[in-house]
Amino acid sequence: MKKGVKFILFCLLVTMLATMAACAGAPSVTVVETVEVEKIVEKEVTVVETVEVETVVEKEVIKEVETVISSRGQGGTVNILYWQAASVANPFLSGGTKDLDAAAIVLEPLASYDETGKLVTKLAAEIPTLENGGIAEDLTSITWTLKEGVLWSDGTPLTAEDVVFTWEYCVTPETGCGSTTSFDGVSSVEAVDDTMVKITFDTPKPYPYDPFVGSIAPIIQKAQFQDCVGAAAQTCTEQNLYPVGTGPYKVADFKVNDVVVYEINDNYRDPTKPYFQEVVFKGGGDAASAARAVLETGEADYAWNLQVEPQILAQMEGAGNGKLVNAFATNVERLMVNQTNPDPALGDLRSEWTSDDPNPHPFLLDPAVYQALSTAIDRGVISGQLYGAAGKATCNVLPGPAIYVSTANDDCLVQDIAGANALLDEAGIVDTDGDGIREKDGVPLRILFSTSTNSVRQKTQALIKQWWAEIGVESELRNVDSAVFFGGDPNSPDTYGKFYTDIEMYTNGATGTDPQIYMSNWLCDQIARRENNWLGNNVPRYCNPEYDALFQELTVTPVGERRVEIVKTLNDMLMQNGVMIPLVHRGSVSAHANTLLGVRMNAWDTEMWNIADWSRSAE
Repeated sequence: MKKGVKFILFCLLVTMLATMAACAGAPSVTVVETVEVEKIVEKEVTVVETVEVETVVEKEVIKEVETVISSRGQGGTVNILYWQAASVANPFLSGGTKDLDAAAIVLEPLASYDETGKLVTKLAAEIPTLENGGIAEDLTSITWTLKEGVLWSDGTPLTAEDVVFTWEYCVTPETGCGSTTSFDGVSSVEAVDDTMVKITFDTPKPYPYDPFVGSIAPIIQKAQFQDCVGAAAQTCTEQNLYPVGTGPYKVADFKVNDVVVYEINDNYRDPTKPYFQEVVFKGGGDAASAARAVLETGEADYAWNLQVEPQILAQMEGAGNGKLVNAFATNVERLMVNQTNPDPALGDLRSEWTSDDPNPHPFLLDPAVYQALSTAIDRGVISGQLYGAAGKATCNVLPGPAIYVSTANDDCLVQDIAGANALLDEAGIVDTDGDGIREKDGVPLRILFSTSTNSVRQKTQALIKQWWAEIGVESELRNVDSAVFFGGDPNSPDTYGKFYTDIEMYTNGATGTDPQIYMSNWLCDQIARRENNWLGNNVPRYCNPEYDALFQELTVTPVGERRVEIVKTLNDMLMQNGVMIPLVHRGSVSAHANTLLGVRMNAWDTEMWNIADWSRSAE
């Protein structure tokens, strides 16, 4: 390109930017690329991105420069649809993704995982390593340094004392914290000074990045929650719905199981973010209506967890208003098998486990039963017809990262109705009264099978009911509104944590790439029960001292072949003891409007992890 033409273009761009800045009264456009063209286009365009190219046709230049990136609060409202409505903004008191994500817009951890599974800083100044001295050489401690000048949304400074308090809040048993596994092996958390926190472990910790990392373990403000520790935790309504945070937004209005409205946190550390003035986090409805609102009608900007038949999604996307985004990590749609007796006649002991009385289920603990239930299922039909490219049949609860994936359970990939019947026949579990239902020790194999209200899940239930009928097992299907099913209300009988049915179905997965926290979910002390407000991660109520002992070995085993072997064995113990029946390795599928920029789909952590970076293109 001739130097004269370059100079003329440069002058034109400078003039345009100066004119726009003068009109706006504040800078709202950022030049981030340099565009070279052969001729000057005499049209008024907004230049915000620049790319280094040798030749660009006029049409391509205009397309590149019409993206708008504005400063704080210039974007109006962004509408987000989660068909599972949020019920609380305190992630420690709920295990539901919809609550974790609602909280993540306000509360932040020291670090989180990006869309590639890499650790990135949030409130921390850097990621501690052996090389930078943040991790002790003997692996017994990790020291984090907070970013300078971070303020809570009420204008007070974030300090190391807030981090210490968060640990104390969660590990107090009476709190009923659902994230206690993030602090397994932590013997102390101390504030070295106002900006430095030292976490000490009771044994060497090969992977020390569990405490205060990811959306499941953010930092809460000591000043706000100091009277909410222990039994008082559930009574602190104001704190649990309107937490003071360090994130880009703060809660302006919270209607439980309906809608959350957020406004900008004026004390957010980046003065140019967030772009949107308001976030509306709407719940309710179903996955199909959420998808339609983004892809067809344009009523919403973002829709989460689109568990909708792939053919329907493709048709919706064809309307041209939005795009589907997906990513695979460790999410698995599974059947949880209740290890305890959910008989309503037991009253307060219904589905209740104690070390003195495990309260065993009358037939689901029999290997012939749970193996037959699994063998009768055609996972290929479920994944292919109901999930498409967003699902893969699986026989493991841990389907990734690839190095940790077991092949010991792959027989389940092939449906075998005849084999399932043979298993039950050989175990003497037969139909003795001719009603088509087998009995074990006189108890009919009648299963109450629950899940959340969702078209794909209801179709999955119907298929499984049909297959189980072919092996002499009767099923009663129940579906519960998602906001209730995944909520943490200790007074509701229909939450997945209460587990007042025989089988329940939902998706869960690990946060981050190391499986240690995830595999801790099935320790004996993680069993969901009355004393922890049914917020324990061990929903099936599985207790196996051998599993616990092997997990303890995992906690002190460095990354390498033995660690991989332990993880696979833990997975296999869960599968081969009938704790759960995996169905589909799910990709996280969401959708966003074509005009919504900055979305980086993340299956390793919350999808709201970078909402501060979202913006909107010019219409």
